[in-house]
Amino acid sequence: MSARAETMINNLRSDKLSKLVKSVKSLKDVNWKEKTWSGLRQLFLPVTAICVFLALWAIVASQIQTSLGQLPGPTQVWNQSLTLLDEHNEERAKEAAFYERQEKRNAKKLAANPDAKVKIRTYTGKPTFIDQIGTSIITVVTGFILASIIAIPIGIFCGLSNSIYQALNPLIQTFKPVSPLAWLPIVTMIVSAVYVSDDPAFSKSFLNSAITVMLCCMWPTIINTTVGVNSIDSDLINVGRVLRLNWYTKILKIVLPSSVPMMFAGLRVSLGIGWMVLIAAEMLAQNPGLGKFVWDEFQNGSSNSLARIMVAVFAIGLIGFLLDRFMLVLQRSVSWDRTATIR
Repeated sequence: MSARAETMINNLRSDKLSKLVKSVKSLKDVNWKEKTWSGLRQLFLPVTAICVFLALWAIVASQIQTSLGQLPGPTQVWNQSLTLLDEHNEERAKEAAFYERQEKRNAKKLAANPDAKVKIRTYTGKPTFIDQIGTSIITVVTGFILASIIAIPIGIFCGLSNSIYQALNPLIQTFKPVSPLAWLPIVTMIVSAVYVSDDPAFSKSFLNSAITVMLCCMWPTIINTTVGVNSIDSDLINVGRVLRLNWYTKILKIVLPSSVPMMFAGLRVSLGIGWMVLIAAEMLAQNPGLGKFVWDEFQNGSSNSLARIMVAVFAIGLIGFLLDRFMLVLQRSVSWDRTATIR
């Protein structure tokens, strides 16, 4: 081995050793007691709050009698959630058996006559609670994406041009407070008149709910994106002018990264509004989803209806929370400032 190569190897070893020493020192500098206590506190406080809530709920529920019996407590609601899950599994088993019988019947028919025409029928069982959850999530995500595709460019244009903002602001402020209960009949009539097809790709009920969500949840994104773009540091805009960036590059490299915090604040509010709007729209129009499940249970009026409605309420709240957490993770992944605190 040459002296030069040996020197290089020794230098690499010394560099690795110095990095190892620095990492060990940094570990020693960490206050592990304080870090452990902080982690336990973050876990202890939410758990304590949940336990207190469940205890108060159980006490209050035992004192309230309704026309359908005693108000369900945590135990009854938990039991009904397990029942709903069992019903879903039973329905999936029926579906699998239906297709298995159909496949055997068609195979037997083709064995007797290879030229015979076989029919493939779709299982038409009643949607379960889990199916309704899936339908609602797909619908709200569709409406939210459509709203974002429209709202973000409008917000950018309004933030960059005062003339466009002055022209569109009266319309934005007029339509922003309109209730989904007002939009739904209009959307239903327009979709019924325009969307006419012998083999539709989407059901009309799905389009009605998705478009209603879109119309109700786009306004916070427009407003927050406008504010975010309008508050960009003028030095950044001047740098773009000095570098003679074209319009597309300016938007992509300066405007969007700088307005991400406000834009995502609007997106998170919009998604929350869209989720609330969807449940109300499904209840009013009897479109498939969690809203229809709640209404059907209310109309059913059985002794278990209240508990099943409460299961739906908790499912709605939990899904809304998870959707917001997803947007938070997405914001952190696209934010240029990794040190910023995002809540």
